[in-house]
Amino acid sequence: MERIENSAAEAVQTDSVSGIVETLIYQNEENGYTVCEIEDTAGNPVTVCGIIPYLTEGDRITVRGSWVTHPTYGRQFKAESFDKTLPAEEGDILRYLASGAVKGVGPKTAQKIVETFGTDSFDVISNHPDWLAELPGITRKKADAISENFNAISGARSVMMFCRDFFTPQTAMRIYKKWGGAAVDRIRQNPYRLCESFTGISFRRADQIAMSLGLDASSEERLLHGAVYVLRNEAVRSGHTCLPYGDLIRCTLDLLFGDAATPENARSVADAVDRGIADLKLIPYNPAGGDGTSYVFDARYYNAETYTAKKLAELNRTCPRISRADVVRLIEKSEVQSAVVYARAQKEALLSALEEGVMILTGGPGTGKTTVIKGLISIFSSLDMDIVLAAPTGRAAKRMSEATSWEAKTIHRLLEMDFGGEGEGDGLPDDARFMRDEANPLDADALIIDEASMIDVTLMESLLRATKRGARLVLIGDADQLPSVGAGNVLGDLIASGKFATVRLTEIFRQAGESLIIENAHRINEGVMPVLDRVDADFFFLRRQTEEGIRDTVCDLVANRLPRSYGEDFRKRIQVLTPSRKGLSGTDSLNAALQSLLNPPSPGKAERKSRDRVFRVGDRVMQTKNNYQTEWRTDMGEEGMGVYNGDIGTVTGFDESENLMEVRFDDRICSLDFSQLDELDHAWAVTVHKSQGSEYPCVVIPLYDCAPVLLSRNLLYTAVTRAAKMVILVGKQAVLEKMVENDRHQLRCTMLREFLETV
Repeated sequence: MERIENSAAEAVQTDSVSGIVETLIYQNEENGYTVCEIEDTAGNPVTVCGIIPYLTEGDRITVRGSWVTHPTYGRQFKAESFDKTLPAEEGDILRYLASGAVKGVGPKTAQKIVETFGTDSFDVISNHPDWLAELPGITRKKADAISENFNAISGARSVMMFCRDFFTPQTAMRIYKKWGGAAVDRIRQNPYRLCESFTGISFRRADQIAMSLGLDASSEERLLHGAVYVLRNEAVRSGHTCLPYGDLIRCTLDLLFGDAATPENARSVADAVDRGIADLKLIPYNPAGGDGTSYVFDARYYNAETYTAKKLAELNRTCPRISRADVVRLIEKSEVQSAVVYARAQKEALLSALEEGVMILTGGPGTGKTTVIKGLISIFSSLDMDIVLAAPTGRAAKRMSEATSWEAKTIHRLLEMDFGGEGEGDGLPDDARFMRDEANPLDADALIIDEASMIDVTLMESLLRATKRGARLVLIGDADQLPSVGAGNVLGDLIASGKFATVRLTEIFRQAGESLIIENAHRINEGVMPVLDRVDADFFFLRRQTEEGIRDTVCDLVANRLPRSYGEDFRKRIQVLTPSRKGLSGTDSLNAALQSLLNPPSPGKAERKSRDRVFRVGDRVMQTKNNYQTEWRTDMGEEGMGVYNGDIGTVTGFDESENLMEVRFDDRICSLDFSQLDELDHAWAVTVHKSQGSEYPCVVIPLYDCAPVLLSRNLLYTAVTRAAKMVILVGKQAVLEKMVENDRHQLRCTMLREFLETV
């Protein structure tokens, strides 16, 4: 018997029905959503809908859930959990096989099998295909194919049954879709792979499964997996690529034993970490000239940082050199052709990019970085060099294209994501890899990468693996912004190493200087209070003293005051950027308030509840996880795959029969399975961290008391520089002053700088 349960659903179940499946009305093979008609024990027809994967006519099922009334199809039973058994009577077995449930078995073949083997038919198909081959019309090849398909279906059932006590049917379906019939073996071998491979499966849930399978709480295997999880979780949560040995032991002990930890537990964790180091599952590192602290890496990040250091040094060393006289002549020619006179620092940047293999250009808004990019394109083109422009996010790439009139791609698209193989510890899903790598490098002679502060160390490694020997690499970014969301501090470490030509643009050009946004951004970056008293400018500060006052003013600005002053369409151009998710002015509270004001429920507006939030047609939403396998299409017929952390879109519709929600991310239209909704948040308000690489016409920033680590200068600077036309600060002057004064950066534990200095 197969039993799939959703514990949350069971708590509110109101009824159950049992019977034999008479008709399959609809079945989605991708997500298991099914609509069927069963004949209950009283002989009455009942329409059942819900996640009931691999259901076939003739199955006997018991479904738990509740009665609902569909506006079109009438009264239905909505399944939250079910039991299912294969038919046991000859007549039911015949009906099951004749339905086409097993590929290669039609009504006539089903009749032969049941007449010959009776109630043993399923056992024969599964275990004795050679007996099937003795029947007229069934070759050995066909018999093997029938047996293989039947066992595949049984494998799916085994996965669903194994997962019944731990996961919802939707999650069990995701596991089966990714790992197939081998899922149970994979989970038994290493339950901890679940939290590494599936969004929404926590370490504690994987640990619970491991305990249920008999793994001892003090086993070396559990302790080592806990240490690996701590390293990977700190990479995701705080951006660290490694941890001091002592911190790793302490954090692992707290994760696995909490307040019940003993000195013996601590010794056992240390022994497990030492064994992981001996087996090369963990990598130790002792910086030369350090204070004696030993650091520990997960191999993924050690390999990423060491490879990045070596490849950058190689690019700088092997790049074809151009004489200084020729470089000067090329710059002068570019000035004539472009009718531009480059400033001193801009010329220095162009010189360095032409003379060096790796060049870094940094500077704040309005300092002319785009002018340098255009100059590089002009000069590289005159040398018949193959040029590639790229950025970490779709929005940043789009802005780069618009500013330069040259195609720019996301780095992921440039490297050509592919599925179907096994990943290699590169931070991608198990079945994903980049097609462009050392064996298949990019043809580009020059790569110009914008928003480089957003590039984490695993993405930089992948980009460098695809960069051919002798190519030039130009990295452009604002070193004073927040570091990447992912692990590492790539741009900061490269600059700090002093190994590569680095040019910092500081001069604000006349047109940019007319913007108070740009003037104030530079003042904030220098630790000087911004100008707040100009009434005819593009930068405003509305003082509010209470949490409620800040929240209410932000909501009123977005919903009423700004649209009233600048037109209804202006509302679409406003983005609220807040330091934190928590508090009355955090994203959670503001999004709930703004949804009720801007997109309230109405009878004709479809919606879907997921977790503690409701998604509704018209909602602004943000993707919060990289999902490389989400398919998209455009209005022009272009197709592709992948939506990424930070992508913002709008909910445009629902298809309840397919269990899908449609979201438009700029020009990409995606149909997201309901199981993917835990990867979305509402996005009228987003955290400053999530806004990196984006630009919005109008930015509203609430300033309120929250975690001290978030009240920093570079967070405020990053928020202000996201705005193109208008900034409105709302909140406490004391908080603003604290942020401007606080130049403390949340340090990331990385070793790229050390590796660069010793390569």
